[in-house]
Amino acid sequence: MSFLNKIINKHTINLASSAAMPVIGMLVLALMGRYLNQADFGRYVFFLQTFLMADIFRTGFLQTSLVKYYSGADADRALNIAGSAWYVGFMLSVGLALIDLVIYLFVRGSGTELELTVKWFGIIYLCTLPSAVAIWILQAQERFDKMFLLQVVNQLGFFILVLALIALHRVNYTSIVISYLINNIITSIICMAAGWSQVHSIKHKSVSAMKELVHFGKFSVGTSIGATLLRSSDVFIIGMLFPVKMLGVYFIPQRLLEIFEIPMRSFVSTALPELSAAKQRNDDKAVAEVMKRYAGLLTVLILILAVLAFLLVGVGIHILFGDKYSGTDANNIFRLFLCYVIIMPIDRFFGITLDIMNKPKLNMAKVFIMLAVNIAADFIGYYFTKSLWGIAIASLFTYYTGLIFGYVQLKKYLNFSMSDILTIGYAQLKSTVHNLLNKKVNTTEA
Repeated sequence: MSFLNKIINKHTINLASSAAMPVIGMLVLALMGRYLNQADFGRYVFFLQTFLMADIFRTGFLQTSLVKYYSGADADRALNIAGSAWYVGFMLSVGLALIDLVIYLFVRGSGTELELTVKWFGIIYLCTLPSAVAIWILQAQERFDKMFLLQVVNQLGFFILVLALIALHRVNYTSIVISYLINNIITSIICMAAGWSQVHSIKHKSVSAMKELVHFGKFSVGTSIGATLLRSSDVFIIGMLFPVKMLGVYFIPQRLLEIFEIPMRSFVSTALPELSAAKQRNDDKAVAEVMKRYAGLLTVLILILAVLAFLLVGVGIHILFGDKYSGTDANNIFRLFLCYVIIMPIDRFFGITLDIMNKPKLNMAKVFIMLAVNIAADFIGYYFTKSLWGIAIASLFTYYTGLIFGYVQLKKYLNFSMSDILTIGYAQLKSTVHNLLNKKVNTTEA
């Protein structure tokens, strides 16, 4: 077996997926920004943000709960959970689509951005359900290779359709949204034809399983919405308190934090089925070990990446955004953000582990406490500094508050320490590097 084949596993596949999808998505947005007129581009951004907010509601309601109850379950229980998730997801989607239809009937003919958004929202939301369920089931099955393939098909399909519109000189808001609809219909058909979405499982649904999913999901969706508001609150507050041009100075460092989100999403997606399977066995010791292993290794990797980012941020901002932002506070605000980025992996894993330990209410409380701290600290920081620095410093209080709350709550249910996480993370990194080097040497000798 070649060295390449040995290093291709669920971790590297999931990391590739987490890295490739934002890049392809950014290329699509860049094309639209270049070829759409400003009004149509603004309309598309408004539509996309509206759709993503609704998708967060559906995903937050069902993804974690499906993975939790599906992972480690026997075949009959897995079908029961999948079918029940399908039914709940369908009811949620139909409910939002009907609300969308009512809104459209009221605003039809107004010519507003709202009319242009709700005109297409409902049908697209319904058409994306099969692919959404497929992603959740594949994650629970730890089939990250199929997840990667599905995401690439979806993103590249839309990219190709946009390129076709450009070649045909047919680029406008309506043609882009229709292409978005067609692409998602094709993706969902592929999911159902391949059996990934398990649409047949709906006949195995049960009221008890649906109640389990809904009971757990009502806290998960609150956490997802709270987390979204947490990421957005700084931007809204800056928009209220500063000239609009300052938004760019602050948004650039926030956007650059995506480089840290890539490995975090990958690790969380990979760890979630393992955590769920351990909890299904009522093995809390294994839950703690999985949490410490993933959180520790990710923290060490993020720390290394943060050091490099601290040194290279000036060059990166200049290359990506030009001279306009090179001499602003964007560089140092990003460096300040690195002070909380290094604890984000542990904070993230505390949150999902609380979910797995059947304490989603505590995780939701953690997110909303962080949101409250962030909003209060933003205004206090502005009062004393009258600058973006006050807003940026507030983020430190926000994330360290979340870390402390998560640690105190999780310690009530699991036996671990912060030093355990860091020690295991460092040992895991050394072991991984050592194994990879040995495999390479053995492959070369062979």
